[in-house]
Amino acid sequence: MSAVPAKALVLDFGGVVTRTLFETHALTEQALGLKPGTLQWRGPFDPAGDPLWRAMQADEISERDYWRARTSEVGQLVGEDWQAMETFVQRARGAEPEKVVRPEADSAIRAVHAAGFRLAILSNELDLFYGAGFRQRLPLLGLFDVIVDATHTGILKPDPRAYSFVTEALGLPAGACVFVDDQQRNIDGGRAAGMRTVHFDVARPAFSYAEALGHFDLVPAV
Repeated sequence: MSAVPAKALVLDFGGVVTRTLFETHALTEQALGLKPGTLQWRGPFDPAGDPLWRAMQADEISERDYWRARTSEVGQLVGEDWQAMETFVQRARGAEPEKVVRPEADSAIRAVHAAGFRLAILSNELDLFYGAGFRQRLPLLGLFDVIVDATHTGILKPDPRAYSFVTEALGLPAGACVFVDDQQRNIDGGRAAGMRTVHFDVARPAFSYAEALGHFDLVPAV
């Protein structure tokens, strides 16, 4: 634990603030007119049944490579040539982004903000995956002081520069930042940068957010 008091919560976006696409297959199938049960890949919820996910976890392919492949695959299922992750997300989730925000995330973000602490997003793909207009349709993002997105910086976590971007933008030492991410490689990068870290478990979001809030001596809303 850092000797510096926690002053900012730094969140990854996809999977941490929003539910993963693995968790919303039923919504995706309904939106795209696919037969229920068509989408079988489950990533972290069933690594044994998702060889492509295992390849990503072994650093044989990048996270972007994984989602490019899934985007192309789902596009083919609906008879279209999809190249951009933005197409997948917007077609699968429609124009109501608030429906895919984790309730645990909403509660934690509002608690941290109300307590006077800083908030930041550190994402590899926010605008790339969700589309440039997504932020304007998600009022919750208005509570964040800083959004650092590799879509624009070109620097992906776990590159040390990614973490420096967010600490410099916040004007805080790394030890004052609590960084939450669902990818171990990114957590390792945050720890190496000097941040407090919480490895987010997508299967136990309430547990992970409780751990994060604990750094600020806050408790989740009941």
